[in-house]
Amino acid sequence: MKIVRTNSDSPDFQLLAAELERHLRALDGDLQEFTAELNRIGPIAQVLVAYKEDRPIGCGAIREYEEGKAEIKRMYVRPAGRGQGIATRLLEQLEQWAREGGYTACVLETGLNQPEAIALYQKKGDRNIPLFGRYIGSSNSICFQKEL
Repeated sequence: MKIVRTNSDSPDFQLLAAELERHLRALDGDLQEFTAELNRIGPIAQVLVAYKEDRPIGCGAIREYEEGKAEIKRMYVRPAGRGQGIATRLLEQLEQWAREGGYTACVLETGLNQPEAIALYQKKGDRNIPLFGRYIGSSNSICFQKEL
């Protein structure tokens, strides 16, 4: 597996992000419309795309949330790549990229209908925090923070 640093203009990232939206719609139904709007954050300068056998298999991104904090966004691994440590490697590399940018913490939001994602973040040392920013009022969100 190889992980490439890119940005949201990457066609492979755009493909994976569209799959993520379809996946979330299947999981969350009408609730996904609320979070889909929250995920429209414009161009993203810091995007990772994971490749397995030269095919895009997963992605993730970071963007500045506030001074000193990066927000992890668009974490997704295709079903064929799940259970192989790809999400863990993406998360670790996103955190490293955030450190390189001078961030001291990462925050993120995930859906309550994504127990695998919640378990991953907890396993990697993220702690549950109150809903933040645009997620305040979301009935389907859980938020985490990790000190870097």
